[in-house]
Amino acid sequence: MAAFVDRVVVHVAAGNGGHGVASVHREKYKPLGGPDGGNGGDGGDVVLEVDPSVHTLLDFHHRPHQRAANGRPGAGSNRHGANGEDRVLHVPEGTVVSVGGEVVADLVGAGTRVVLASGGRGGLGNAALANPRRKAPGFALLGEPGESFDAVLELKSVADVGLVGFPSAGKSSLIAAMSAARPKIADYPFTTLVPNLGVVRAGDVVFTMADVPGLIPGAATGKGLGLQFLRHVERCAVLVHVVDMATLEPGRDPESDIEALERELAEYGGEELDLVGRLRVAVLNKIDVPDGRELVDLVRSGLEARGLQVFPVSAATGEGLTELGYALAAAVAEYRAALPAPERTRVTLTPRAVDDSGFTVTHDPDDETFTVHGVKPERWVRQTDFTNDEAVGYLADRLNRLGVEDELTTLGAQEGDTVVIGDVAFDFQPSLPAGTPMAEETAGLGGRGTDSRIDAPHRVRAAERLAAKRARRMPYEMAETWSDDDLPGDGDAPADDDA
Repeated sequence: MAAFVDRVVVHVAAGNGGHGVASVHREKYKPLGGPDGGNGGDGGDVVLEVDPSVHTLLDFHHRPHQRAANGRPGAGSNRHGANGEDRVLHVPEGTVVSVGGEVVADLVGAGTRVVLASGGRGGLGNAALANPRRKAPGFALLGEPGESFDAVLELKSVADVGLVGFPSAGKSSLIAAMSAARPKIADYPFTTLVPNLGVVRAGDVVFTMADVPGLIPGAATGKGLGLQFLRHVERCAVLVHVVDMATLEPGRDPESDIEALERELAEYGGEELDLVGRLRVAVLNKIDVPDGRELVDLVRSGLEARGLQVFPVSAATGEGLTELGYALAAAVAEYRAALPAPERTRVTLTPRAVDDSGFTVTHDPDDETFTVHGVKPERWVRQTDFTNDEAVGYLADRLNRLGVEDELTTLGAQEGDTVVIGDVAFDFQPSLPAGTPMAEETAGLGGRGTDSRIDAPHRVRAAERLAAKRARRMPYEMAETWSDDDLPGDGDAPADDDA
């Protein structure tokens, strides 16, 4: 089982918004209670937060599917649904988030938060949709689905000093000797597989030191641990090359190791990162072994000619570690002093352009299809219940008021052409401009979403209700009172049908 994971793919899904409800208030002696459908709750967000106590992405390796809670639907009596609970993912400092190959967040600093996936909006109930013209809506809006996609979380160690070098050069031993970190150390013929982080104090300066996996030629092109190694040195202020003075491998010496390291750093970082410029210290480790001290005198002049500070040390005996610690503290302090002062966060407000209609329409002449793009139209389509004719009419009115129909007409859309908005395709049917009275309204029958009882200019009196009741019973009662003289007598001959 892996104990350290620095790259994972997480399948995130924000919560869906709750549906609004269409309800009418029903209570004794209140026949015209009106609409009282509540709104649906908003779906929960998927949030990333930097937690100093987290040092790996191991949790997401075992649980890659992360989902926030859905919003609750509304209810009658103006009861709104509860919002879905956010899903907060705790990540280590230095986590870089990519979606679709594009970096969307770089999380540095304890407590830094970013909303990775936004939850869907809750739908409005019919109480919120009522207005003077639509007093009793018989529909409600649906909740929007939350965002769902795959995100790549990549950890880049955040340290002031990075120890780099060939495998088995003694980097883990060095960080264990200078800090309280206790990496796994043994006489392995291979490199450390995971980075180790330690805190070092030298005088009044406290800095962090990272022991990253070993380097081999070709790492910049992915050989060996490759990019997994180089990823962890991007944020280091000072790079320290740890040279093994006791290596017995043929063809290797301190100067050739330095050249191979600089070549890989330059190929990976280029001029933008300038990793070679951060390589300022060369640590000649394992001088306690036989012939190690004599080898230092042979290579010191060549390394200093490259502009490197040379420190012969022994991680096993502790020799030279104090001088190395103060030298690294001075380099880190110099780097921190050169950093620009932090600027206050400014909120930039970008007003919408005057000629921005909020949507665009594209025409495909091959299949006579018109596609409408825009945040509002696509959101309105997602909120519409297409099983309710009144809700579809409300959508048509909203699109008409936005100017979608006028734009389609301008582009030459004819009746019967296909119009695509989001995931729904419509047949284009030009309608009357928004606000124009329909046939039902002209005839006095009321328009869509209206109630003739509420629209009445006065309250119906008891006498009027009695008259209406008698009118309904007319087919079953005699309309006039007959006398005996009007009835046919015994001497009257029956009418002859053939006469």
